Amino acid sequence: METRISSSQKEVVISDELPVVLIGERINPAGRKRFQEALKANNFEIVREEALAQAQAGADILDVCVATFGGDEESLLPQAVQLIMATTDLPLCLDSANPRALEAALKVYKGKALVNSVTGEKQSLESVLPLIKEYNAAVIALVQDDEGIPKNSERRIAIAHNIVEMAESFGIPREDIIIDCLISSVGADSNSAIEVLKAIQKIKSDLGVNITLGASNVSFGLPNRTLLNNAFIVMAMAAGATSFITDAEKTRLHVLAADLLLGKDKYARRYIEAYHQAQGRLPVEKGSRPSS
Repeated sequence: METRISSSQKEVVISDELPVVLIGERINPAGRKRFQEALKANNFEIVREEALAQAQAGADILDVCVATFGGDEESLLPQAVQLIMATTDLPLCLDSANPRALEAALKVYKGKALVNSVTGEKQSLESVLPLIKEYNAAVIALVQDDEGIPKNSERRIAIAHNIVEMAESFGIPREDIIIDCLISSVGADSNSAIEVLKAIQKIKSDLGVNITLGASNVSFGLPNRTLLNNAFIVMAMAAGATSFITDAEKTRLHVLAADLLLGKDKYARRYIEAYHQAQGRLPVEKGSRPSS
């Protein structure tokens, strides 16, 4: 199963047979007062800075979220997308719960976008899936429905089946659906990671689709979050996850180490190159991804 995401210059392929894809999460104002104030002032310099930093850190795709309280997302999201397209050649993941903002961004995007996200909720399916079909995009599907986020793997699996069935009824091919099994903090629910790992394995077996996760949610409210995030990412990779929405700077070397151990890095080329880059011996080209 290959999910292809592209900019006007670059294509990224998400697949079990290829190294894990990192979707840089830092272009997001949530919990960041300076970012929020900049967007309210229509100042996109921080967006440009974060795009460059995540590309430099080795992100393969950039998630773009500009949702702020009282902000005009329908105007802000396409502006941010246009700025980032002029800043880096990386493909983009358009992140919004507002279908009108998504459509405004899809209209200006050059390439095949990834949309974050659709859920199993009736309203979301009916408003987002037609956009995915019309603009030939791929979509991240969150395993929550009108009853909320499930606690157990069985309900996650059932919602994933329903979303894939609905998407295919709209003519969206299965390879354009990436399931997010929705990890929550193990500080609040000690079984959260276990249930998500079980869901990943079963969804991969049943549906064959690619899997992503917002990895940092696992550690919310706990100390040494980077340690927990990276430990969980490695476990999720072994279970079958093929991409992560994460801070590439804090995650990439751990992902490359796991790729190597899972047989996805011939002769350890990517791992060694990234290690030398981290030591300052090699430059990282804008939007580059070392070849495997």
